[in-house]
Amino acid sequence: MAASTTKKAVIRRFEKESLAGYVNPVSYLQPAGVELLSAQGNVSTVPYDEIKTIAFVRDFEAGEPERHVFQTRPKMEGLWVSLRFRDGDVMEGVMPNNLLQLEHYGFTVIPPDPYSNNQRVFIPRVSLRSVEVLGVVGSPLRRRKPKPPAKEQIGLFDE
Repeated sequence: MAASTTKKAVIRRFEKESLAGYVNPVSYLQPAGVELLSAQGNVSTVPYDEIKTIAFVRDFEAGEPERHVFQTRPKMEGLWVSLRFRDGDVMEGVMPNNLLQLEHYGFTVIPPDPYSNNQRVFIPRVSLRSVEVLGVVGSPLRRRKPKPPAKEQIGLFDE
């Protein structure tokens, strides 16, 4: 791992147990897989085809029950997406409405519950069956025009 700045992450895998450790947010996505530094100090590379999600978490020991879909339309700007995994699970999230921020190896989304342990979730492309855009929130095309100011007086001398 190149830099000293790391984030807490939990890698959830399809057939195996979850892995907790630290990742460098700049360089954790490698061609062979995700580079993870364990709490014991061991660096390992987890192949993308084993990974279901990588959750950037506040705390390693937090409980698992979390919402995977929005109860109402999200308020934050971006693309509201529905992600269908290889095993049939479905998760919704909001991703940036900027094609320059798309990663080559997968998608980073903001999960539905802002108060959960998961701050952001990375999903590798190989773990998904489909990605569907449910809506665009905060589109610059839908900006409302300001209303003209109300006319307070009659115009006696207007020409």
